[in-house]
Amino acid sequence: MPETIPSIGFGFWKVAREDAADVAYQAIEAGYRHLDCAADYGNEIEVGQGIARAIADGLVTREELWVTSKLWNTFHAPEHVEEGCRKSLDDLGLDYLDLYLVHFPIALEYVPIETRYPPEWVHDQEANSGMKRAKVPLHATWGAMEALVGKGLTRRIGVCNYNSALIHDLMTYATVQPYALQVEAHPYLTQDKLVRIAKDYGMEVTAFSPLGALSYVELDMAGQGDSVLTEPVVTAAAAAHGKTPAQVVLRWGVQRGTSIIPKTSKPERMRENLDIEDFALSDDEMAAISALNANRRFNDPGVFAEAAFGTFHPIYD
Repeated sequence: MPETIPSIGFGFWKVAREDAADVAYQAIEAGYRHLDCAADYGNEIEVGQGIARAIADGLVTREELWVTSKLWNTFHAPEHVEEGCRKSLDDLGLDYLDLYLVHFPIALEYVPIETRYPPEWVHDQEANSGMKRAKVPLHATWGAMEALVGKGLTRRIGVCNYNSALIHDLMTYATVQPYALQVEAHPYLTQDKLVRIAKDYGMEVTAFSPLGALSYVELDMAGQGDSVLTEPVVTAAAAAHGKTPAQVVLRWGVQRGTSIIPKTSKPERMRENLDIEDFALSDDEMAAISALNANRRFNDPGVFAEAAFGTFHPIYD
């Protein structure tokens, strides 16, 4: 059983439902033991099918896997937190999670599972109602998250998309230590202060979208010109180490002390993304890549929520 979160994981955001079972199986077959899931991704049933097949075929045992899932915004009320967790467990076909995260510090009005699942962002899609905020404080949600640990539904709990002020606040009331913070981080958004304070509090940090813009081009949230993979300092390091630019950027993420969760549907790319532990970037290479920071955030509710859901809801200033 992994005692700490594996440094390289596989992210299931934007993996199509019809592909997710095979992708999960192939990821495990390639060597991934850290699988990053969420209710909102809409593919946990299929991911669970892939996990079950991999276990049945003897590729892995449940105890060798680290499976993360996330509490969606509409389940923040304390009376709905366990319901959200149990739904993910049922869909994934698991008895427990290794890590359960608050997906966003955004509380939305509850949508019953039988009405729509995953609930997504808009409260009433037919009425085009936009997001409907709920008056649920984060400390109340966290208290219910702590109860999940006591019931054995998850081994650890944590948060996503929190800023440093929310982490300071969390630490004033948490009685169960938050194990991890998951945030967007890549060379264009290094988040050095946030990573540092999380680690000062003893939290692990997982970087989603570790390759930056690649996850967002197809969503029209980034352009082809936003790719960090063509930066001269990245291509020079790739040439020096006989690696691809993507491997260099992923190595940078791991070497700075974060775990990473790249996503791909191609088995050969799965193996390539794992193959980053046989080299190390020099201090100068690390510094040069870190210097690319432009505070360029691709996943920003303050931008996409208004554009896509008709509600202005920033969480970063």
